[in-house]
Amino acid sequence: MLFRKKGTFTEEDARKVVEWMGSHPEERELIVMAGEVTDGAKRRLWDYARAVQLMADMTGDKRSVRVEILEGFVSDRIKGLSVEEL
Repeated sequence: MLFRKKGTFTEEDARKVVEWMGSHPEERELIVMAGEVTDGAKRRLWDYARAVQLMADMTGDKRSVRVEILEGFVSDRIKGLSVEEL
């Protein structure tokens, strides 16, 4: 799922994204597109991906989440969920 935000993507935004991803376990990809992403937000997203992998290893599931972070210009034409609407 693609999440986009104009401006700075903060740790609070990352918390909202992680909560949304937790309620949609069928999603295998987490892409964040923002003007700028703080180090705390990056860490929270990567920790989520590692936690999903760890839980899958413990339960024998084959689940993982790929995290991709894109910083720079955010176009309104890009389809995805706006972080402000979460």
